[in-house]
Amino acid sequence: MKNIAIITARGGSKRIPGKNIRDFLGKPVIAYSIEAAVNSGCFDEVMVSTDDKEIAAVSEKYGAKIPFFRSEKNSDDFATTSEVLTEVLGRYIESGFKFDNACCIYPAAPFIKTDTIKKAFKEFIDEDAYALMPVVRFGYPIQRAFKTDGHFLKLLQPENINKRSQDLEPAYHDAGQFYWLRIKEFLVNKSIITDKTAYYEIPELYAQDIDDESDWNIAELKYKIISQKNK
Repeated sequence: MKNIAIITARGGSKRIPGKNIRDFLGKPVIAYSIEAAVNSGCFDEVMVSTDDKEIAAVSEKYGAKIPFFRSEKNSDDFATTSEVLTEVLGRYIESGFKFDNACCIYPAAPFIKTDTIKKAFKEFIDEDAYALMPVVRFGYPIQRAFKTDGHFLKLLQPENINKRSQDLEPAYHDAGQFYWLRIKEFLVNKSIITDKTAYYEIPELYAQDIDDESDWNIAELKYKIISQKNK
């Protein structure tokens, strides 16, 4: 069984300029993803898909390969993760390289740990899943969420307003770190979410979307708390 890690790291971030190689508590944020993948021992190849020469240089410094650059078509703000993965896997197939499983890893995800990748892979195999993603449980019941008409609040599910929290089904969201995929099935479905997508739950402290400066600051605070706890 052969596995490839594909770290998706285009240049041109607008909300956080230079985001994917910006210093995060002592090293470029992409280094955390690369090192976790390399040190997991799960992969025959760890590569970074990028259109940016500076990102490529930093990625190679930390142990990733850059066998080719991403196409212009899949380097804009509208390219989806599935489109990028399809391009990368297609290029490898054209070059005669075949892998059974791929793990798409995001570059600005410093909470990714080697052990998490390994445990998630075991779950992925044990469940005979087509895909697997790490998830975080919502801290508040989404069955009590509100919508608004611009003036007043309305419950999305008013029938649940008087139910006890413990009687409401837990809900989860994508942790935004990585996805394990069976390549054969992915290239047919072109989707990460299928009826055979498994999950690996991680604590809320160990996940943080980084989309703007506020997110970045929160991520650094969380990372410091985790580092202090592990001393």
